[in-house]
Amino acid sequence: MSDRTPPPDGLVIVDKPSGFTSHDVVAKMRGIAKTRRVGHAGTLDPMATGVLVLGVERATKLLGHLALTEKEYLGTIRLGQDTLTDDAEGEITSSTDASGVRREAVDAGIAKLTGAIMQVPSKVSAIKIKGVRSYKRARDGEDFEIPARPVTVSSFAVYDIRDAVAEDGTPVLDLVVSVVCSSGTYIRALARDLGADLGVGGHLTALRRTRVGPYKLDSARTLDQHQKELTVLPVAEAAAAAFPRWDVDERRAKLLLNGVRLEMPGEYAGRGPIGVFDAAGRLLALVEESKGKAKSLAVFA
Repeated sequence: MSDRTPPPDGLVIVDKPSGFTSHDVVAKMRGIAKTRRVGHAGTLDPMATGVLVLGVERATKLLGHLALTEKEYLGTIRLGQDTLTDDAEGEITSSTDASGVRREAVDAGIAKLTGAIMQVPSKVSAIKIKGVRSYKRARDGEDFEIPARPVTVSSFAVYDIRDAVAEDGTPVLDLVVSVVCSSGTYIRALARDLGADLGVGGHLTALRRTRVGPYKLDSARTLDQHQKELTVLPVAEAAAAAFPRWDVDERRAKLLLNGVRLEMPGEYAGRGPIGVFDAAGRLLALVEESKGKAKSLAVFA
């Protein structure tokens, strides 16, 4: 028999460092957890830091559903400069004196970008256009358009406005902001669009993700901390924190695991993925309500 310790099974909440891609973090975690079966629930740009949710072993089945949950960010928007990537990593493409922009104009611009909006993602992004990543088309110098997509910005608030001077001597304004938004929202596109609305250009200079669904920064640990002592949230606890819970008795548990579509209580209608647990508290499956019955999304038992 092998003495090899089995890999952990659950979610790992990482405080991603700046300069790492999400794939870099996954690769690092594969070494820490000693398994290839690691994935992430939604990417973070290399410049950004903060909460990155990883799944190890069976928890990878949760990731696609967790990726759709609400996210929260703290960031800094610089008004007065556009960049190729809409963030500080890209080449500056224009500079405009932003010292005359008033708080009332900023608030009005932010109001236009709050709620259910149509957003055009940044061209230097992982969006696929006819099967090719947008960033590759942009770096190859192609002229192309990305269709606008519906996103929801639940909250977009300014905490501070600071006068600053850019490296080229242009007077600029730095806005410290918080954003709560739906999956698929580009914060750097919000910075770009706010700058465009104000007529001075804008880009993102710093970004920290503070929450993904129920998982907050206070539960995240750095890669170095995980290297010393890997902290894993068991699959059942992870599902209970992220999804509505449906407890079933032994008979229904057996029927569910045998592929029978159970009748679901009306309270779960339209609520998205539901975690189904047996009497012992084990996660059996993720299901969704379909015509009053439980349609299986992922099985864990």
